[in-house]
Amino acid sequence: MAAALCRRARSPQGSARRNFRPALLPPSAAGKMAALRALRGLRGVTAQVLRPGAGGRLPIQPSRGARQWQPDVEWAEQFGGAVMYPTKETAHWKPPPWNDVDPPKDTLVSNLTLNFGPQHPAAHGVLRLVMELSGEMVRKCDPHIGLLHRGTEKLIEYKTYLQALPYFDRLDYVSMMCNEQAYSLAVEKLLNIQPPPRAQWIRVLFGEITRLLNHIMAVTTHALDIGAMTPFFWMFEEREKMFEFYERVSGARMHAAYVRPGGVHQDLPLGLMDDIYEFSKNFSLRIDELEEMLTNNRIWRNRTVDIGVVTAEDALNYGFSGVMLRGSGIQWDLRKTQPYDVYSQVEFDVPIGSRGDCYDRYLCRVEEMRQSIRIISQCLNKMPPGEVKVDDAKVSPPKRAEMKTSMESLIHHFKLYTEGYQVPPGATYTAIEAPKGEFGVYLVSDGSSRPYRCKIKAPGFAHLAGLDKMSKGHMLADVVAIIGTQDIVFGEVDR
Repeated sequence: MAAALCRRARSPQGSARRNFRPALLPPSAAGKMAALRALRGLRGVTAQVLRPGAGGRLPIQPSRGARQWQPDVEWAEQFGGAVMYPTKETAHWKPPPWNDVDPPKDTLVSNLTLNFGPQHPAAHGVLRLVMELSGEMVRKCDPHIGLLHRGTEKLIEYKTYLQALPYFDRLDYVSMMCNEQAYSLAVEKLLNIQPPPRAQWIRVLFGEITRLLNHIMAVTTHALDIGAMTPFFWMFEEREKMFEFYERVSGARMHAAYVRPGGVHQDLPLGLMDDIYEFSKNFSLRIDELEEMLTNNRIWRNRTVDIGVVTAEDALNYGFSGVMLRGSGIQWDLRKTQPYDVYSQVEFDVPIGSRGDCYDRYLCRVEEMRQSIRIISQCLNKMPPGEVKVDDAKVSPPKRAEMKTSMESLIHHFKLYTEGYQVPPGATYTAIEAPKGEFGVYLVSDGSSRPYRCKIKAPGFAHLAGLDKMSKGHMLADVVAIIGTQDIVFGEVDR
């Protein structure tokens, strides 16, 4: 419109501006000012043309008090890039019809991202998995841990060596006394002491009872996740009997704090060994009933055979241990290769698998329960008499009766439970064959009564790291079976 008005004005100024064509506005500051000057000149021309009685004469300066509209830079910028005259490209342009539809395009369907847990009952605690699914097929499985982190390793640095013991009960809270045994062996190695023979046999006895506790929990909850409820209820009745053994020997059903540096807390009560013998004699029948329900069950085999296969090479590369390693065909058991306590004096076999799948690991756990019964029977037959604590008043607290009659015993008792005993400077890594794998304790002493550093090596941490490798390519329902066969407990994973 401004250009048309310029063509109608036949003044010298109008003829000079007649061929004005606003084009692309430059983005620079100089360009913006040039655009403002051009628009201001246009405004003066159009005002003269539209003002009646002007006679075509353009005033040199506006009258006093007159207001001229001057566009600002922001207003001018909105026309940046606009072309006010038709070009070759726009001369033949027509608006699209109202019912114009773009042709369909081939689009890639993105995979579904699914959050599994931590509230899921098959997560075995507080496991959260972020899975990428293609339909029902797992493409990626990313474990997110840390929801049960309590800073155990740091808390141990502020406790004496005796006060730090109960923290280990709460790591793998299904294998309590095995955790205590690893810590006690590490402290004894730094102190250069050895517990009495009876204490070592008691440790092995309750270590195998703990192995039964763990494997019952692992196998029956694995079956429960897949859909078999009966083994869970049948075997947990036997598990309650072993909790009673825990309670009779330590006073607690789970967190016993029974195995301590220098031996065990107290001797076995009268009649306990007879009850353990009766239990071990009948427990083999319970294992037979478990195998009748699961081992040759068609549904169980379909859900576990060739599921979660781990080759021997992958098992070693991922740092697997325990059943996860032996199920792949590698015969590695610290009770045989690096025996501790009195495992060198008992006879047992180490079962291994051949295919490395969930079914082989199930068979290994069942056979390990039979071997644990065999070790328990040998411990009952070979249990020697004698003391259950090392004969060193600087390490083992005195008995209550002695403390009330002997001043020296009272002093030792007071100092042990207030200051604790000093451990010579040094470092050690001590590992045992826990029910889930190699449970290791790296302990550093600076000569004081508190650990300088305590690093805990949990077997479940390495097993969980291999979950992505094991579950890739399987169905979503098979991930539950793989989690069950890994036997994960997040007390030791998160620490």
